[in-house]
Amino acid sequence: MADVETSPEFEGLLEYVKQSRGFDFTGYKRASLRRRIDKRMRELSLDAYEFYGEHLELHPQEFIALFNTILINVTSFFRDAPTWKYLQDDVLPRRLAALPPDRPIRVWCAGCASGEEAYTLAIVLAELRGVDEFKRRVKIYGTDIDEEALATARAATYDELATAGVPTELRDRYFEQAGEKFAFRADLRRSVIFGRLDILNDAPISRLELLSCRNTLMYFNAETQARAIERFHFALADGGVLFLGNADTMLSDTDLFEPIDRRYRIFTRVPGPRGRAASIDRFPGALDDDDVRATLEMHALALEAVPFPTLLVDSSGLLADANEPAREVFAIGPPDYGHLFQELEVSYRPVELRGPIAQAYSERRSVRVNGVRLAAHDKPVRNADVEVVPLYRAASAMGVAIFFHDVTVIRELEDQLRQSTHELEQAYQEVQSTNEELETTNEELQSTIEEVETTNGELQSTNERLETMNEVLESTNDDLHAVTEELRLCRDELDDLNQFLESILTSFRGGVVVVDAQHRVRVWNPRAEDLWGVRADEVRGVDLASIDIGMPVAALIPPLNAILDSAASVDDVVVDAVTRRGRPVVCRVSFTPLRSSERSTGAILVMEVLESDR
Repeated sequence: MADVETSPEFEGLLEYVKQSRGFDFTGYKRASLRRRIDKRMRELSLDAYEFYGEHLELHPQEFIALFNTILINVTSFFRDAPTWKYLQDDVLPRRLAALPPDRPIRVWCAGCASGEEAYTLAIVLAELRGVDEFKRRVKIYGTDIDEEALATARAATYDELATAGVPTELRDRYFEQAGEKFAFRADLRRSVIFGRLDILNDAPISRLELLSCRNTLMYFNAETQARAIERFHFALADGGVLFLGNADTMLSDTDLFEPIDRRYRIFTRVPGPRGRAASIDRFPGALDDDDVRATLEMHALALEAVPFPTLLVDSSGLLADANEPAREVFAIGPPDYGHLFQELEVSYRPVELRGPIAQAYSERRSVRVNGVRLAAHDKPVRNADVEVVPLYRAASAMGVAIFFHDVTVIRELEDQLRQSTHELEQAYQEVQSTNEELETTNEELQSTIEEVETTNGELQSTNERLETMNEVLESTNDDLHAVTEELRLCRDELDDLNQFLESILTSFRGGVVVVDAQHRVRVWNPRAEDLWGVRADEVRGVDLASIDIGMPVAALIPPLNAILDSAASVDDVVVDAVTRRGRPVVCRVSFTPLRSSERSTGAILVMEVLESDR
């Protein structure tokens, strides 16, 4: 093969991968790429890059094997333990102490692979700030370009070998046994968000306190490393911490970061100008800070000049900007910028936007949602057509623009046009009918005279029949009044019974759950709602075994099956549980069969708290 550094065939292969699958490896070190691609080609007995490109085109599944070969996902919990100890004991306490008490703590784990490092950051921050404050303030974003690795990270389940680097006391505190594996705590997992993001081409996550990118830069050439370092400088807040790997080398001539400790590859951001989230790489080298600021101000003014509500969401799913009409209609503002769009009310009200955004990305085209009603405070309701437009730079998705086109006047004119057209059609039909009627009227008048004479006789007999029918109707009416009164009495009795049953269920000190023979919930009293934080309308008709509450529901199924099979009494079950307030309790569950004739049609479960861990 020709030398990769000057081989157009090799560069063509990289460009094909970029165009077909969106993976841009052009910034990677050529020697490293050559070794890995050559290894894959040898396994397929191919000796030319153009042949391998043809193989990829004919066998799309080969992309998976290629990416797994190139993207070496080597990671573990607390990798390089002394470095983590220094970060936890020295660097992070000083950084967190400098933050306002209510300021969100945003962390980006770039190149997170299968998620071990992101969850390590979660453990460290939970230890430093406490679990409650962690859940309230911390958001950790784990990103990678390997979807297979991200799927593993989202599952958050690791075997014993993978968790060997976690100290025993931390593993007991932050992991739950899941068969032979260990699952990261579900309540803390909600603060760790994973998604696909290319650190070289996609918009970076911003306003970070800590950015971890360990042993990833080493795969890039010097120019690409410099681009990544510039993006990291933009992403971090002033004083934010950059955490690199032992194999990474910080460029010695950069003035964007200064070392906290070079031995541990930990740096702090040097204060400097920052643009909007999409400004990096938009304004190439010749522009100075004043030019960038002026251009950004022009972009901001252009957005504000749009007369209808407009939102910008970046490729990470964060709200990047909104113009004045959008802020007024949806009650959002600058404090909402940088938040996950799917967590904001505007993402699902007045119309569900998460689906159209995903469709716009997948189909690479604008997606419209028509007939949306917008209601701002103290203003008349307006009609809008929503357009979701994907924003791409080359093959990389930069985000989406969401336009709420005001079509109120158009809809009113369309309604008026439809009404006028309908009235015109009716008038034309009436004229046609009138002409036909006039033609037949003369003939009908002649026959009518004759009919009138016979009608008088018929009217006499009809009158007699009507008098008879009137008597029958009066009798029927009396019967209906009697039936109506009986129905009213039955309804009142039913209301009394329902109120009586409701008072009984409410009066129970314990939670009462009634299930049918198929384990579906029929009754869920208020005490059960208070204990487990699940409303009755959420669980009614749901299989008891599938309800996720603080009680181990699986322990209730065997005695429940026994009572349903035999309709006989079974012993009470005592289990450990956690209430909706997160308080550990000991709960006794008693079972009583519901019988109809000689068979069991369900069961009553009474859940009574015996004691709690104060």
